[in-house]
Amino acid sequence: MTPEELSSAVTACLQDAIDAGDFSIDVPREVRVERPKNRDHGDWATNIALQLSKQAGMNPRQFAEILKGRLEKIDGVVKVDIAGPGFLNITLAAGAAGELVKTIVDAGESYGTSEVLKGTRINLEFVSANPTGPIHLGGTRWAAVGDALARVFQSQGAEVTREYYFNDHGAQIDRFARSLLASAKGEAAPEDGYAGAYIEDIANRVLATEPGITDLPDAEAQERFRAIGVDLMFSDIKESLHNFGVDFDVFFHEDSLHENGQVDKLLKQLKGSENLYEKDGAWWLNSSQFGDDKDRVVIKSDGNAAYIAGDIAYIQNKRDRGFDLNFYMLGADHHGYVARLKAAAAALGHDPACVEVLIGQMVNLVKDGKPVRMSKRAGTVVTLEDLVDAVGVDAARYTLARFSADSNIDVDLDLLTKRSNENPVFYVQYAHARTHALAANAAAAGVDDSAFDASLLTHPTEGALLAALGQYPGVVAQASAFREPHRVARHLEVIAGTYHRWYDACRIAPQGDEEITDVNRTRLWLNLAARQVLANGLGLLGVSAPERM
Repeated sequence: MTPEELSSAVTACLQDAIDAGDFSIDVPREVRVERPKNRDHGDWATNIALQLSKQAGMNPRQFAEILKGRLEKIDGVVKVDIAGPGFLNITLAAGAAGELVKTIVDAGESYGTSEVLKGTRINLEFVSANPTGPIHLGGTRWAAVGDALARVFQSQGAEVTREYYFNDHGAQIDRFARSLLASAKGEAAPEDGYAGAYIEDIANRVLATEPGITDLPDAEAQERFRAIGVDLMFSDIKESLHNFGVDFDVFFHEDSLHENGQVDKLLKQLKGSENLYEKDGAWWLNSSQFGDDKDRVVIKSDGNAAYIAGDIAYIQNKRDRGFDLNFYMLGADHHGYVARLKAAAAALGHDPACVEVLIGQMVNLVKDGKPVRMSKRAGTVVTLEDLVDAVGVDAARYTLARFSADSNIDVDLDLLTKRSNENPVFYVQYAHARTHALAANAAAAGVDDSAFDASLLTHPTEGALLAALGQYPGVVAQASAFREPHRVARHLEVIAGTYHRWYDACRIAPQGDEEITDVNRTRLWLNLAARQVLANGLGLLGVSAPERM
């Protein structure tokens, strides 16, 4: 019996009690069942009596007593205890708990998936680093977290478009072009420009493409450096992301919003809706009426569009493309954009809930107990390539995805190169590799999967492992609902821990002249179930599940 099946059983008991006239309540969409911290309190627990008793007009223990009697009649439930103010602690028969193994193995890659988001179209915009330099650690974090979140949403049935917003409009691109031109001429970088070996590299590649470019007038040369240099830089960014296991469905050019008139069209529309008003020679969005802390200038007094004008047009563009949810994954210095973008959506007549903004905090690298601050390529920042060169793609992706995005993290390079249980990614991957080694040893000893008896999985470590495996679908659902893929990583570590403890306590292959029994065969099934869940979870994080290490 899976936690989901037990949840459904509790829901059915609630409905039966209503039909019998025991109480009158609104049945919730979902009944949460959780693993008690103390195993003496049963296999699973629910606080549903505390949640619904007031609505039923009775105290929680009275409500719990009604449910207790009905739950105890369910096949596979051994006993139900009422604890404290009204918690229901449920103990399952070994056979009922162990049937989860067959469920997992039969489901395969689909275990942990659902269709709760079926029909939902999600636009997930992340990384979106300006094409003025290689991707730094903040962008690398978003690459790992954003791609993992996309996979989590897809596992719940959503149609996800991974989108990269290509900022090729504005002053930063001009500074990049001036920096390339200065490098090509052997001059120092402009004061507000960019430096680092990558600038020299891009400048030399532009020169190789157009050898006579520096003979052009500066304004014309700068424009050519801009056009060719941005294209080269962006090609490098795409390659870096691809090598990191992150590929985008759409590369959206900011310039297109201005070139095809979408910005002007939207501003005209807003003027007509009175959500744009004129003051001091500028045009303002009345965003404070929609939850922003102040109104925002959209058209400056010199007639030029402010940056938010493109943001407004971009939201409308996404809605026109049919996206129900639009995610923006932004850096730590963009907190003001949360209310601003929601207000822009509301001013356009959309439900502000169609826009969600996730803010990522800083990432610091540490080696030998000291911060790592310099990059060989970028000069002043650490890049995606620097991190991958130091620890590899798997360790980088797993580590960046295993923390809540809104927390600062220190990445210990020494720890991530260790082949020990201290290293979280090694700990989880080694558990998966161990499942393969154990299966190979079992096969060599003549143990096969020709029999399965769930009632034989009675060892305490087997119960703990079954519980961890059973919680996996709920963890993935929570990762989706709370937009927190790190929940998957943390639960994989729980599964790995319970698996390693089971491995130490229970044998699959018989020793010496011991006869092969159904206990051996059933434990092989449990091993296969653990392998499947570990592989599924690592897949959601975009991390490999090695067969040997």
